[in-house]
Amino acid sequence: MYLSAANHRIPLSDGNSIPIIGLGTYSQPKSARKGDCATSVKVAIDTGYRHIDGAYVYHNEHEIGEAIREKIAEGKVRREDIFYCGKLWATSLVPELVRPTLEKTLKVLQLDYVDLYIIEIPMAFKPGDDLNPRDENGKWIYHKSDLCATWEVECHPYFTQPKLLKFCQQHDIVIVAYSPLGTSRDPTWVNVSSPPLLKDELLNSLGKKYCKTAAQVILRFNIQRGVVVIPKSFNPERVKENFQIFDFSLTEKEMKDIEALNKNIRFVELLMWSDHPEYPFHDEY
Repeated sequence: MYLSAANHRIPLSDGNSIPIIGLGTYSQPKSARKGDCATSVKVAIDTGYRHIDGAYVYHNEHEIGEAIREKIAEGKVRREDIFYCGKLWATSLVPELVRPTLEKTLKVLQLDYVDLYIIEIPMAFKPGDDLNPRDENGKWIYHKSDLCATWEVECHPYFTQPKLLKFCQQHDIVIVAYSPLGTSRDPTWVNVSSPPLLKDELLNSLGKKYCKTAAQVILRFNIQRGVVVIPKSFNPERVKENFQIFDFSLTEKEMKDIEALNKNIRFVELLMWSDHPEYPFHDEY
């Protein structure tokens, strides 16, 4: 599979295609600075990104839509050039709420459509306008729902998901890897006792060989396996750096050496919801 900065879409089974690298836009609403997300999206589009990953619950889709519309108005891209992935939050998983929730996302984005709409997390909260429903004791209020097991998969050199990848390849299913760099260390939802992926000796030595960062080696490893990656950054220089992964390739031996790093470590354990009756939510492949 030949991939380049200008041509890096991979086919989906329905005849559409998805860019193999996207910009993640996750942020904590309380700590996010106004305009950071819009700036990051504009820098990303100027750099060559055509895949933007967002969510209503991040409270920044208005900035994403603003940035996309601005770049369309400039003539930098057309709407059909952009692949936008939105997410259905846990308070809207009952069937009758799916369409109105999507329509709310489109209204905030001020776009006519999204290219992909997925379930944010594999569990349901009490339906309603409160995105974080809790009882008088501060405990999360869950809701029983018949969920289809359809959500993204964490994937990186310490959690390579070989069985899942093989199954998906056999059935023409494309994996989108969240947390591809394993960099978040938020103790409310991440296992911070896990070793930092970016400090791995092998990944850094390969980075020196190719004059790349460990992060670029990690991203190259996944896209070389046909896995879509959505690294998040609001740092303009890092946004550009993360995209510079099409001018080198790893050898077959290097790919196997990285695969051998697998420790079956999942960074994202969603620890704040560990009291959910169905926790842990993930099938461990």
